[in-house]
Amino acid sequence: QVQLVESGGGLVQPGGSLRLSCVASGRRFSFYTMAWYRQAPGKQRELVAFITTGGSTNYADSVKGRFTISRDNAENTVYLQMNSLKPEDTAVYYCNAGYGSSWFDVSIYEYRSWGQGTQVTVSS
Repeated sequence: QVQLVESGGGLVQPGGSLRLSCVASGRRFSFYTMAWYRQAPGKQRELVAFITTGGSTNYADSVKGRFTISRDNAENTVYLQMNSLKPEDTAVYYCNAGYGSSWFDVSIYEYRSWGQGTQVTVSS
């Protein structure tokens, strides 16, 4: 079972930037599709972005052009660079490791567990 530790969240003003990191345990990191999700208060968890084993990326429409997902297989780490942040980006952000290459497959993937997440608050 992969263990995940997210970090990099914080309080930022609208228009600001943050870079989230997620370190995964284990030796099979490069075999996983890595995804970032977020959950705002009172809302369901939603898929934000994912990156496949081959490096293909996909984004939710709400973050397209502002967020960039990347991975470093040597460091077992996936990143989420978030620019031009908006108040509606406020949420707890989670990463996870699974399989799939389409938005549908990744969005419905049933993960065994979740990390603690990292809080992102966008406010003036």
